[in-house]
Amino acid sequence: MTIREFKMPDVGEGLTEAEILKWYVQPGDTVTDGQVVIEVETAKAAVELPIPFDGTVHELRFPEGTTVDVGEVIISVNVGGGAAPEAPVAEAAPVMAAPAAPEAEEEEPKGRQPVLVGYGVAASSTKRRARKAPAGTAAPAAPAAPVQAAPVAVSVPEQLNGHAPAGARPLAKPPVRKLAKDLGVDLATVTPTGPDGIITREDVHAAAAPATTPAPAPVVEAPAPAPVAAPVPAQVPAAASVVASEARETRVPIKGVRKATAAAMVGSAFTAPHVTEFVTFDITRTMKLVEELKSDKDMAGLRVNPLLLIAKAVLVAVKRNPEINAAWDEAAQEIVLKHYVNLGIAAATPRGLIVPNIKDAHAQTLPELSKSLSELVATAREGKTTPAAMQGGTFTITNVGVFGVDTGTPILNPGESAILAVGAIKLQPWVHKGKVKPRQVTTLALSFDHRLVDGELGSTFLADIAAVLEQPKRLITRA
Repeated sequence: MTIREFKMPDVGEGLTEAEILKWYVQPGDTVTDGQVVIEVETAKAAVELPIPFDGTVHELRFPEGTTVDVGEVIISVNVGGGAAPEAPVAEAAPVMAAPAAPEAEEEEPKGRQPVLVGYGVAASSTKRRARKAPAGTAAPAAPAAPVQAAPVAVSVPEQLNGHAPAGARPLAKPPVRKLAKDLGVDLATVTPTGPDGIITREDVHAAAAPATTPAPAPVVEAPAPAPVAAPVPAQVPAAASVVASEARETRVPIKGVRKATAAAMVGSAFTAPHVTEFVTFDITRTMKLVEELKSDKDMAGLRVNPLLLIAKAVLVAVKRNPEINAAWDEAAQEIVLKHYVNLGIAAATPRGLIVPNIKDAHAQTLPELSKSLSELVATAREGKTTPAAMQGGTFTITNVGVFGVDTGTPILNPGESAILAVGAIKLQPWVHKGKVKPRQVTTLALSFDHRLVDGELGSTFLADIAAVLEQPKRLITRA
């Protein structure tokens, strides 16, 4: 038999470790190239990892709940046929298999770098078998012991005009192979645009575009976005290895998303000088517009709620006050003005607070924004939010009102200049047209980085949001 090993990849662009949440296979199971075999959690998100080759699972090196360094072997697979001895899942400290016989391997070229998304090998320690001996060169003698190989689907051959040589397997990372399989795309027919002739996700989508019609976005009942601080989860995952005393205390290890969030919030709070301003106003007309839009044919099948119109009001206010959408570059001592809005929506998940963002939200129509919000929430609810979806945000909204909270003083998402907290919308006595009447009233709280945003800009921006929501026709006149 021939055993190949799959190492923990860097799934979060520079992260050093990940926790094993769940194994989807056991020793003796048959696996195929692109099949998801494990779910891991990094400091940014939970990610499912596909295996990059076919075979039979030989050994799982770590049990669920273990935190594993990037580059460690996590699973070995018998890819050469023949009987493989049964290997139980590790119960405690992993026992690493003996390395492959050095005669059967060659050093990875020094210039080799880890692939983006990490489905490959680390440049510092990985070795692999040669794919094919050059013509006229005698191949080294094969040892009697099984040969270990690095977890790469194929070695990188010389490229000819961006394509692999005839008969060679097309170059693509495991997630891309899975995507192609799901879309029914033959990788041999795809023109690669990635470095060294590697097929990218965009290449697969381009190849599938003529024959594939995107399914309409699902209508998802949106759960409440998270409050300012990370909420306490309803239950601690089994993988958290909780150490509890008999009666009075329970200790929960801080790791993964929660650990990263805590570090980011501390860094933000003690780096950016926060200022928070508040505005309380009558939002009755916006609430009536929500009900009207629910029966509008252009919004048929879409989720319409107050958060959607609040998000749209924010985008209108950003357009009128573009300096609010900026970042502070400490190294260059520059203010970076963003001419696009990646709108973050804070979401509470069982693993902690995350803030995925809608890319280029400023360019979306109201129906498009509704679809984006529904997809963002559904993905977060399923725990499938990717690290990329949480990067590059420029402005964040957090809705504390769904918990019955009137307002809060939110902490900035690192790298952003402002964050808006939306309070509860309540029926209250309000002076309307000279008389006290019951009206729908809410409070917005805007925290901003005082290095970037002065009091005048912050006040004008917050007042603009409130004005649009008081008179929602301004969504049209000011959009």
